[in-house]
Amino acid sequence: MANLTLVIDDEVLKRARIRALEQGTSVNAMVRDYLAGIAGESDARQAMIEFLAIVKAAGAGSGEGGRSWTRDELYDID
Repeated sequence: MANLTLVIDDEVLKRARIRALEQGTSVNAMVRDYLAGIAGESDARQAMIEFLAIVKAAGAGSGEGGRSWTRDELYDID
């Protein structure tokens, strides 16, 4: 893992430390997670990719013609 040196305004760092403390994490972890997110390596992104792969593999759907009922028919109470 590489080290990174940043130059940050003292007040910004102070507020970031407070926010990190409120979230039970560190400024380092917040910056690391942010950079991973913009680099496309976030847990949420990976979870979405896996979910879409499962959905595609399931082959479920309305078929070629789509659904055969309308909203009004579905809620029609006679």
